[in-house]
Amino acid sequence: MFLKIILLVFYLLAPAAVLYGCRRWRWMDKIGPILLLYFLGAIIANLGIFPVTGTPEGDSLLQFQNNFSTVLVPMAIPMILFSFTYRKNDTKDQLIAMITGLLAVVIAVVVGYPIFAKHIPDAPKIAGMYTACLTGGTVNMAAVSKMLGVDGQQYALLNTYDMMVSFTYLVFIMAFGIRWARKFLPVKTLDSAGNDGAEVRAQIEKDRQKNPYKGLWSKEGLMELLKLLGVTLVIVGLSAGVAVGLSKLIPGTFMMWFILSATTFSIAASFIKPVRRIKYSYEVGMYLIYIFSIVVASMANVRSMDFSGALFIVGFLFFMEVVSLTLQLLTAKVFKVDADTAVIASVTYINSPPFVPMIAASMNNKRVLAPGLAIGVIGYAVGNYLGVLICNILGAL
Repeated sequence: MFLKIILLVFYLLAPAAVLYGCRRWRWMDKIGPILLLYFLGAIIANLGIFPVTGTPEGDSLLQFQNNFSTVLVPMAIPMILFSFTYRKNDTKDQLIAMITGLLAVVIAVVVGYPIFAKHIPDAPKIAGMYTACLTGGTVNMAAVSKMLGVDGQQYALLNTYDMMVSFTYLVFIMAFGIRWARKFLPVKTLDSAGNDGAEVRAQIEKDRQKNPYKGLWSKEGLMELLKLLGVTLVIVGLSAGVAVGLSKLIPGTFMMWFILSATTFSIAASFIKPVRRIKYSYEVGMYLIYIFSIVVASMANVRSMDFSGALFIVGFLFFMEVVSLTLQLLTAKVFKVDADTAVIASVTYINSPPFVPMIAASMNNKRVLAPGLAIGVIGYAVGNYLGVLICNILGAL
């Protein structure tokens, strides 16, 4: 019991320390909070300080970790999706990049599946999880893993592969991709104020150092937090009710219906102005995902992991990311989408919205910040649906 209390405090506070470090030191920010939390959790998991799985103490601890991580995801989804917005005046390039980017990921998964599936255990589930991740982000991959019944250790391993491959993709984009895309696609005015690279980098650096949680513990912040928790719990309760009813018709599907219902109700709630205007919604939701990340990483004891199919899983990921980027650029050429919008859309889907400012800084183009983040919110919204759909379709083949 004492170990669980210590771990609970560690899980709650570690993301705050990592986020502070990311604001304080650029090298940490470049790695990113989720990857740092995975490293930290994996180190803790493999120090040999936890009871061995298979003993009463070890199984009890593993159950605690599983239960805690299972609660975090359904709470995080509504908070993140409350910021969902639809703007009638979205630019043509942004809409085309958004749609073609989603299609590019789906096509890459479907084309790559027959090549790699026979070498990968539970291939339909893995394809579904990676579809959700490459269209949305970690929160979608986590949600789909819960819906499909993937255990925490396997999820941690799969997410680690994704981080390795996605990091390689990100380095490629910054080193070569932006420059090559600008040679291949039209380049529009980078910045209405004149493309002052130093000014753009200075503004993004200033934004990076801001604390998005500042004021959360003030009287006003606590009132916003209470409103956020209240609306979230209502949606979680409604989703659970729907899931109970539907799972009686199709046994064993409670978690799938629960997550899909939470996603749908959250998007619907985002159209209610008082809900959309709740402060700290996205930030608190992401903090829950940060906690989730370190919890599942702390379950990743390499001695008990199943690495079967690892080479082919990584190969499948490389294939999906390379093919989806290629398709994104080719369709951008056809529809005359500008280079930076096409690249930022690909980065938003493959690496998730938190990486948009980094790429915008590499481009010296703050014009793509808003479109990139907007596309990312759409990805968060549809990622769960696409992940489950792809898993079911490929599993039926």
